[in-house]
Amino acid sequence: MKIGFIGMGNMAKAIAAGFINSKKVNAEDLYAYAPTRDKLLNNSKEIGFNPCESAVDVVNASDIVIMACKPYQIKAVLDEIGSALNGKALVSIAAGWTFDSFADILGGQVMIQCIMPNTPAMVGEGVMLFEKTNSLSSDLDAYIKDIFASLGIVEVIPTELMGIGGAISGCGPAFMDLVMESYADAAVKYGIGRDMAYRLVAQTMLGSAKLQQVSGSHPAVLKDAVCSPNGTTIRGVAALEACGLRNACISSVDAIMDFKKNS
Repeated sequence: MKIGFIGMGNMAKAIAAGFINSKKVNAEDLYAYAPTRDKLLNNSKEIGFNPCESAVDVVNASDIVIMACKPYQIKAVLDEIGSALNGKALVSIAAGWTFDSFADILGGQVMIQCIMPNTPAMVGEGVMLFEKTNSLSSDLDAYIKDIFASLGIVEVIPTELMGIGGAISGCGPAFMDLVMESYADAAVKYGIGRDMAYRLVAQTMLGSAKLQQVSGSHPAVLKDAVCSPNGTTIRGVAALEACGLRNACISSVDAIMDFKKNS
């Protein structure tokens, strides 16, 4: 399969590199166009894909086209490439665009799949939310899920849940980074150097998440296992509860969903 990218920002670059590094896709089978020519050529030299002169050239060279430009640019890009997409698969990673958004413009001549990735895809630990509604053939559906699984986990989600799914996985890295920074600040406050503080906190977050994934245990069970009677950890947990940690986490998602509802 020949795969083309329209747009080559950080997320598209991470996806392309992930495909190649996992050996799911050969570099010579990847094509890309981006309006900033120098950046496109530099990324091409670094990753190995074929740089193209235009979005139309990408579509003509590809079986699967990944729409990776800014959401507000998509309509103009679709107008530019026109019927060149007919008979091909379009995979969008643009926030806010759904199957129906594209189908209303493209009709039934293009196979469509919308995906919402997140930034940890850059290190192969991402979440790939696949909109359940799509028009892919069964073979293409399996192939696209397989290559994106090289970037993290693939989860299929109904259209009506893409918003909340994106709030958790798309916005979530910023929340985790804020927690990481806060605990690193605490470590620095009590004498640990900044670099070591980030290493300790990042590995603790990574290890705790991995333990939950591998064990399948409820987070409360894992938390209880660390909390000895009359010990230090339970005092820290109690302090977090007193500060309203759970409510703060839920409220952060409420703020996102309220914004989406009203915008």
